[in-house]
Amino acid sequence: MKIVSIEDLQKVAEKGLKKLKPKNKIRISVGLATCGISVGGALLYDLLEKKIKEFGLGNKVDLSKTGCIGFCKEEPLVNIKIPGKAIVVLHRVTPEDVDEILKTIADDEYKFPKVFFQIDKWDHITSFIDYGEKFPEIPTWNEIDFFRYQKRLVLRNSGIINPEDIEEYIAVGGYKSLFKAFKEMNPDEIIEEIKKSGLRGRGGAGFPTGLKWEFAKKEKSDVKYVICNADEGDPGAYMNRNEMESDPHMIIEGMIICGYTIGANEGIIYVRAEYPLAIERLQKAIDDARSLGLLGKDILGTGFDFDITIVKGAGAFVCGEETALIASIEGKAGRPKPRPPFPAQKGLWGKPTNINNVETWSNIPIIVEKGGDWFSKFGTEKSTGTKVFSLVGKVENVGLVEVELGTPVRKIIYDIGGGTKKGKIKAVQTGGPSGGCIPSKLFDTPVDYEHLAEVGSIMGSGGVVVMDEDTCMVDTAKFFLDFSVDESCGKCVPCREGLTHMYEILDNITKGKASIEDVETLKELSETVKATSLCGLGQTAPNPVLTTLEYFYEEYIEHVVNKRCPGKVCKDLIQYVIIQEACKGCTVCALKCPVNAIYGERKKPHVIDQSACIKCGACLEVCKFDAVRKVSEGMGGGK
Repeated sequence: MKIVSIEDLQKVAEKGLKKLKPKNKIRISVGLATCGISVGGALLYDLLEKKIKEFGLGNKVDLSKTGCIGFCKEEPLVNIKIPGKAIVVLHRVTPEDVDEILKTIADDEYKFPKVFFQIDKWDHITSFIDYGEKFPEIPTWNEIDFFRYQKRLVLRNSGIINPEDIEEYIAVGGYKSLFKAFKEMNPDEIIEEIKKSGLRGRGGAGFPTGLKWEFAKKEKSDVKYVICNADEGDPGAYMNRNEMESDPHMIIEGMIICGYTIGANEGIIYVRAEYPLAIERLQKAIDDARSLGLLGKDILGTGFDFDITIVKGAGAFVCGEETALIASIEGKAGRPKPRPPFPAQKGLWGKPTNINNVETWSNIPIIVEKGGDWFSKFGTEKSTGTKVFSLVGKVENVGLVEVELGTPVRKIIYDIGGGTKKGKIKAVQTGGPSGGCIPSKLFDTPVDYEHLAEVGSIMGSGGVVVMDEDTCMVDTAKFFLDFSVDESCGKCVPCREGLTHMYEILDNITKGKASIEDVETLKELSETVKATSLCGLGQTAPNPVLTTLEYFYEEYIEHVVNKRCPGKVCKDLIQYVIIQEACKGCTVCALKCPVNAIYGERKKPHVIDQSACIKCGACLEVCKFDAVRKVSEGMGGGK
């Protein structure tokens, strides 16, 4: 079937809605994004499939897949949709729970184990669906703190629809925006709506999307290209991966609209090869869209041709920079080029090219459908809309968080993230290796492009790493810089040589071998690299160093002057000791030590030979009597 009319689209939507809201069957959906699979989701799915047959429930139950709703900490998640009733979401489901789930279905009792919340109504933005009557005494999704403070525009379908079923995407309003763009708007009108929306690039640079499209449209060329930058490489960041795995069609729809708008007939999704599931689902989505006439020749009977191919990247972080990405697609080494000319003027194969990030593309369908003015009501005046963040580190609620831009750091960390159970949160790092470390005293800072820049950080692609008091900020700066050194393409001297020397100084500081003069040199070198590097990698790589120097200077002084690591992280500045009064002489630590550095008689206090200890921490992990301590006494005698 080829879709050419809105009636055709509606027929497909009706098929998809019957799957989302079956009238005569119970639908069980298992969260099968990478996070769910990593904790047993795929095994759970296979077991459910097997057990449904054994219980004789084949005519009563439909088993399906879904993506990640964002609360990765609670995976595996299982959605159960009973006809006429709200979706019930179960969390941390194990194989041992399967029989109980299916038995209560077989008995028509519906008393499920591990109930988390229910979804009675859901705004898919391109549609609004009433999923059914609420169950008493089960909280609704928006009564859960993790979701209560979020605004889900990009994650509008994630964790509810089957990402491998185009009919379900169409059922929640998918490809309706494509119809509107092709049938009711001309390219200039589309660009005007994108400009009115205030949407800025979500890959980190924050350039106005509407202007980018306008530049590409104005270029005269027989060939133009549209590229999706899916080369997500920040440590701790997985927003784009989930968006591709959980709702691939929204990206494709956005790219087709752009192709029509700027006059391009070919699209390319550049995705890192380390994302096999995302690639698999994107390819299926492309194939399915093509089979329905939404990609390929004569889309919607308009005479417009547009198709998409996938190019796998080798995982080089620098290829997130658009000129390096283009070089990689062309088969060259992924190295940035000076600009101008910009890709909109001379990009892939020398032709005008528009490049946007996964999340930017994900916003396009809802802006076309709802209008630029509607979108601009979210966020701030200069940073409109929402942003998806991957919340990781020393925080209770690890997962994907989508909030309006301008939301304070504190709300993300504490109200949504739940803070931390142990100790206090010291800082958060935003923007990956290119971002800065924000201290707790600045947690009221609004998260948007302007305010993050004011405190020395950046939005980046959306990674948020939470650090507690046990974190060494000097070691943190060293960690991120080590990543940047490895990922530097080496083309420009400031980045290639400067980052290496910065790392060497940091390494000496963490080993207690540096001086105050070295710290001053580190600051001066960081500022020079930031000001003189060719591309964004080198220009932003010093941010973790500069922000830790500004906000945690006292930790540098402790390392350099007192030879102490306050976080007790830097190996050369710590020791493991056994408190004699607390040691029971159980010998467990001695048996666990891989280098036999612990000695002592049974039932008598033991001692660690510091000359032999490799500081692996195994003794601390196994001691049941809190007799092993990690200390950093340094020259000042502190702990």
